[in-house]
Amino acid sequence: MKIAVCVKEVPDPGPNRRIDPGTLKMDRSGDRSLNAYDLNAIEEALRLKEAAGDGEVVLVSLGQAKALDSIRKGLAMGADRAVLVSDEAAAGSDLVATSHVLAEALKAESPDVVLFGQQATDGDGAVMWAAVAERLKMPVVSQISELEVSGGTITAKRQTEFGYDRIQAPLPAVLAVADSLNEPRYPSLKGIMGAKKKPQDVKSLSDVGVDASRAGEAGSRTTVVSLSPPQGRGDSRKIEDDGSAAQQILDFLVERKLV
Repeated sequence: MKIAVCVKEVPDPGPNRRIDPGTLKMDRSGDRSLNAYDLNAIEEALRLKEAAGDGEVVLVSLGQAKALDSIRKGLAMGADRAVLVSDEAAAGSDLVATSHVLAEALKAESPDVVLFGQQATDGDGAVMWAAVAERLKMPVVSQISELEVSGGTITAKRQTEFGYDRIQAPLPAVLAVADSLNEPRYPSLKGIMGAKKKPQDVKSLSDVGVDASRAGEAGSRTTVVSLSPPQGRGDSRKIEDDGSAAQQILDFLVERKLV
């Protein structure tokens, strides 16, 4: 069984994440790491391989060449190799352009299963897996909390706001897993040491058969028009912490007889 896991390097989560007011795009100049939700997808891929007794787990990504530093965590967990599409012409790719690049890279791999994490922590769109599945003309199941693969069929338990769906689909298929599906393993010291020696193929857009006009800003179909902070709600007060923030908050609550 060949399992491809689409992964993404994202800015480290935390209070320092910001949108660049000049470009209206996320500032990616700080520390970065592998998307946390992708770790659940990698873990499930490794479990499927172990259950089958053989196979291959390949990580597929689009990003800067240095994204390999983050992707190696997946290799340290146990993935066999990585394919990174890195090309200056792909900078600024939106959902439309990114899904096209990933789909073309996946076609070259011909996997039996394509796994995604449920969303990325930088965009939180939670639709990339659907877009890739559409381009590959494969069945897709999302929000998977339980997964079984038997023969050429997957059986998945899908979380919904009304309960659970039990879905069967033929392989090959695109599957987006929920973070409740498993607990990602920690890379062992041996795995970390061996990750750099595993195959890590960096490809250009032309290597995967993508015309530059269909990637990056040229191939994108969405535009950020404006950016503004959320409107305040009702009677509110902004407090700058000069050492007396706690007292100011208490005074505010006392004024309104909330304490």
